[in-house]
Amino acid sequence: MAPDAAKIMEQATKARRIQVLPQLVVDQIAAGEVVERPASVVKELIDNAIDAGARRIVVELERGGIELIRIRDDGGGIGEDQLSLAVHAHATSKISHAEDLDCVGTMGFRGEALASIASVSRLTIESRTAGSAAGYAIDVDGGRMSTVRPTAGAVGTCVTVRTLFYNTPARRKFLRTDSTERGHCVDVVRNLAMGHPAIGFAVHADGKVVFDVPTGQGPRERAFEIVGREMEGQYLEVSADAFDDARGVTLWGLLGTPALATVGLRKQHVFLNGRPIRDRTIQHAIKEAYRGLIEPSRQPAAVLMLEMDPRAFDVNVHPAKAEVRFRDSGVVHSVVYNAARRVLLEQEAMPSASDAGRAWRFEATTPMEASGAPAASPSQFAEYFKRQAPGSDAALEYAKPTAPVPQELRGNHLRPSNQPDVEGQGAMPAPSPVRSTLQVHNSYLVTQDERGLVIIDQHALHERIMFEKLTARITDKGSLESQPLLVPASFEADQARLDAAEKLQPLLAKLGIELEPMGPRTLAVRAFPTILFERGVEAQPFMQELLDKAASEGLPDSPEAALSEVLDMMACKAAIKAGDAMSQDDVSALLDERERVERSGRCPHGRPTAIRLTVEELARQFGR
Repeated sequence: MAPDAAKIMEQATKARRIQVLPQLVVDQIAAGEVVERPASVVKELIDNAIDAGARRIVVELERGGIELIRIRDDGGGIGEDQLSLAVHAHATSKISHAEDLDCVGTMGFRGEALASIASVSRLTIESRTAGSAAGYAIDVDGGRMSTVRPTAGAVGTCVTVRTLFYNTPARRKFLRTDSTERGHCVDVVRNLAMGHPAIGFAVHADGKVVFDVPTGQGPRERAFEIVGREMEGQYLEVSADAFDDARGVTLWGLLGTPALATVGLRKQHVFLNGRPIRDRTIQHAIKEAYRGLIEPSRQPAAVLMLEMDPRAFDVNVHPAKAEVRFRDSGVVHSVVYNAARRVLLEQEAMPSASDAGRAWRFEATTPMEASGAPAASPSQFAEYFKRQAPGSDAALEYAKPTAPVPQELRGNHLRPSNQPDVEGQGAMPAPSPVRSTLQVHNSYLVTQDERGLVIIDQHALHERIMFEKLTARITDKGSLESQPLLVPASFEADQARLDAAEKLQPLLAKLGIELEPMGPRTLAVRAFPTILFERGVEAQPFMQELLDKAASEGLPDSPEAALSEVLDMMACKAAIKAGDAMSQDDVSALLDERERVERSGRCPHGRPTAIRLTVEELARQFGR
């Protein structure tokens, strides 16, 4: 064997040997799971401060936490004989038996955070308990521990972390700019502050106060302290109490108007017993409650605080404790979905045309203040309906509940008091249209109700009605009624269309569409939904548009969301168009349908189907 080959074999044999790793390496591997960046350190240390009963927590940062993180709290402190144990791996006061993992009631519990942080930084802990005349401190430098020494200080704990990742340069070089790391740290504090409104929090970055909320706030006050007090009119309060010892859920929260929906989940804040979590079950429940009110690609804004018995979920499934596993996710989904859906249906208000072409907002149950607005023209109404798509910058204000549910705090968290749900509480009165309705420019219907003048976008309203009809038929029968074509509608298809057609086959079957290849580059529609035939929708252009959309933009991964998006497309094609003349009988039938359909106030895209000009606003326009 050649010398080089022999050397390689010898090295490979050594590499395969099993050996016990040094404790520092073990701790640094653990740190890789727990400590990703300065924000990870901030989260772990604040968790400990909360568990220690702190009423005020102050975070100091230098260079975004890369050079310095210092967290002071006024909690119970750590005793002299406990300090050296605190920085040992898997040493904790929060669990003692394996069974304790089934009912974790604290923010931290694994006992690995301090040891992991100490292995990749220069760590100092100073602490004093209430019964001690002096405080005590310990230093750990890259895993090397000093003796415990006396120190001055108030009751509570101060943890200082310097030069993070100084001894693991490969990790340090992956950190972002100081401002980016600082932003992540502040986000962590803001999120934890929202989940623990009774605790005061502050962040000082490079000598400047960048975040500060007082002690003793309530959940609603704290939420708007963080999302912005100017947003208070843009959220609806939601609550539910289905609590029992085994698997119950108590819920309180705030739901944003459809206009606040964004791409991504940055405006969604979910807490479980005060712990910020990410959970697909809850995200899906929130999104489903908004179905038809926002575009499928957007996510609602929400602040939700859930309370559950710790035995009903497992927090030990993620190194950063950001994810949980529910014992019964179906119960959680049901409570969140039903509570959110009920509130959104009850508070679906009609926008008021108080300032056409400038500011628009949802009307509360009392008349709006005078605006001196000029009369709105049909073109201004068209611009309004266009501007109200989700994500527009128009000023919107939802009608507020007339009788908010009383709340009571349980520990640092929240549980609504037992109060029966009242259907329709705070909802707008149903319109009572006069049948002599005027059609304006073959696009808008003008009628009246007990509050004033109502202007309806005929296409948007009929689109919502068609969407609900299509959804109901699929729900009742599992698929849409289908009608065979006497002559198949064929069209050319490139590879992208062919791939999309193959992928969409299960969905097309639900929709009552039979689509088959007819030659190497041709597709043929052999059957089409009866309801679309009745509305004069042609099979060929519809299928070409659907396949092109699926090939270029893609449809949602969720089968339910994909079905909803295609039904929305069908409803749009089948609905009365702007510019279509309508007989009085057609108008009356459309208004009858409006009173029977859920969420008739918005089209499936989330835009309003009607606006109201109140009697008071009319009087102001005429100077009465």
